[in-house]
Amino acid sequence: MAERPEDLNLPNAVITRIIKEALPDGVNISKEARSAISRAASVFVLYATSCANNFAMKGKRKTLNASDVLSAMEEMEFQRFITPLKEALEAYRREQKGKKEASEQKKKDKDKKTDSEEQDRSREEENDEDEERLEEEEQNEEEEVDN
Repeated sequence: MAERPEDLNLPNAVITRIIKEALPDGVNISKEARSAISRAASVFVLYATSCANNFAMKGKRKTLNASDVLSAMEEMEFQRFITPLKEALEAYRREQKGKKEASEQKKKDKDKKTDSEEQDRSREEENDEDEERLEEEEQNEEEEVDN
């Protein structure tokens, strides 16, 4: 856990970016207001986490999952955020699935390339061995003819 209350605040850069995206162009915000929003956001995150943790504990789990967060939002009476959160969660899952599939495909392609290179090396070695054998046979034939 955090030792000081300041450790629980979200980074100012993140808060500033969120505020700028939420406000119309040309609207400014004072340092004091930005600080108050930052503290409020931190309190909200702590409260939501605590509520979600309660649902995880009821399920005899130590890991919070998305359904715990959604249940916490409902318990905190933030029902209007549940649908957008579910949509964001689905988008996140699709993105992760796409990344995983891309990674697996990349690995398969790399394995195919490695297998192909190994086959090429093996063929080259066989060809080299065949050439050496032919040279030896030719030398042996020449020696037999000479004798």
